Amino acid sequence: MERIRRAAHAGSWYTDNAKKLDEDLERWLLATRLTKCPDVRGVIAPHAGYSYSGRCAAFAFANIDPKSIERVFLLGPSHHYYTPKCALTKATIYSTPLGDLQVDSQVNDELKATGKFELMDLDVDEAEHSMEMHLPYIAKVFHGYPVKVVPILVGALNSENEAMYGQLLAKYVDDPKNFFSVSSDFCHWGSRFSYTYCDKKHGPIYKSIEALDHMGMDIIETGDANAFKRYLKEYGNTICGRHPISIFLHMLKSCSAKIKIGFLQYEQSSQCKSSRDSSVSYASAAAKLDD
Repeated sequence: MERIRRAAHAGSWYTDNAKKLDEDLERWLLATRLTKCPDVRGVIAPHAGYSYSGRCAAFAFANIDPKSIERVFLLGPSHHYYTPKCALTKATIYSTPLGDLQVDSQVNDELKATGKFELMDLDVDEAEHSMEMHLPYIAKVFHGYPVKVVPILVGALNSENEAMYGQLLAKYVDDPKNFFSVSSDFCHWGSRFSYTYCDKKHGPIYKSIEALDHMGMDIIETGDANAFKRYLKEYGNTICGRHPISIFLHMLKSCSAKIKIGFLQYEQSSQCKSSRDSSVSYASAAAKLDD
């Protein structure tokens, strides 16, 4: 029996009008001027409402060449549900306004059999937006191709578990039929996020935020998960997808393929100039085979 995860955030975080959604995504994808590349094996992309981060996310998804990809692993942080582990879906279909995406039950069962994963209830699944915000882009880019998805909700992991999940998933990176969509926003700045770090040498607050984010992005590009952990500890940057990103770094380190992450776009929801302001940063990257 099919168990459908509804597009719970359609109509609020993005339009539930299929025609308008398709037009918006098409416009943003074309505006990147990027070409599809078969060497791109994964992306890091934001997950805010499309009016904030939809344009930035296009710089990740425009790289995807759908021709040889059979499944997309989604790694998204858990915003509302606490778990010290990763969780798999109980759904068999992820619905989007642009069409349904089939969950790869075979791979889901394979991961379940390791005993390392929880199963998330449908209400937990539908409440979480981090993976859902990637789904319309996936449905758009893979239109006409029989792609399946493997959603993995990433909990509040310690360093050992980040490495363990990275090693466990690394074998899937070596199969070019697999693709990885890692969900993360970057700095959440302002008193409402309980984070107001500012280095005055950069000038206005938004420039300090930019420098802080770029420091993190540069470390992610090195592929060094331990350096990323040290950076997070030192600066406390509120990168909500830090655990999915850390797993991804461990995956790339543990797999046989040589893959390098490169950031392509960076944006902020607004420019903070005083302590009363707040903003969220968005960044998109592509993980590409490195010859």
